[in-house]
Amino acid sequence: MKYSHITEGKFLSRPNRFIAYVDIGGKPEKVHVKNTGRCKELLTGQAVVYLEKSSNGKRATAYDLVAVKKGERMINMDSYAPNRAVGEWLWKKELFPTLQGVWAEKTYEKSRFDFYVETAEERIFLEVKGVTLERENAAYFPDAPSERAVKHVEELVKAKKEGYEAYLVFVVQMQGVDFFSPNRETHPAFARALWHAKQEGVGILAYDCLVTADSMEIGKPVEVRL
Repeated sequence: MKYSHITEGKFLSRPNRFIAYVDIGGKPEKVHVKNTGRCKELLTGQAVVYLEKSSNGKRATAYDLVAVKKGERMINMDSYAPNRAVGEWLWKKELFPTLQGVWAEKTYEKSRFDFYVETAEERIFLEVKGVTLERENAAYFPDAPSERAVKHVEELVKAKKEGYEAYLVFVVQMQGVDFFSPNRETHPAFARALWHAKQEGVGILAYDCLVTADSMEIGKPVEVRL
């Protein structure tokens, strides 16, 4: 997936989850943050950030903050990017070689999954989680407690028990991490739910991403440590 009209800036402050102030060419600019997570490890000091200019001239903010540099590592922090990238990647048929169809935002009973996939052999529900938290070259999810994420895992287990295949794909929005693990310190209930899902046959996968200032695409598999 690619962005249009990318501008570089320096992070100044983030007064709430939705907006930040960024220095663009020496002028402070209020921008929209496309990630409501904490991201406190990313938006620090005068971190170099990358902004997409909005095509909607009536918006209160002219830019969306989509990526940041942490040291020499480029990290995409757009919470919409993982689903877009996975949607494109599925059609490469690396995960499902006999892929026949992909439907986004598919409702099943009282649940709504990110993707419903059909192959020549299987019917599959797939949930995607973006990962932006990195510590000591390992990736972790979530960066804040998320009961919604626990619910999604439990719903995948239910779908698996009812005859569907089920996968949870963690999209690590950076390149070169050593492994992925649930963030037990922040949300132990999610770690327990993930372990239970694995025992019930839900596929737990993680992939890193090739990230530039104006693009992100699914890269290589990352080891999952539960």
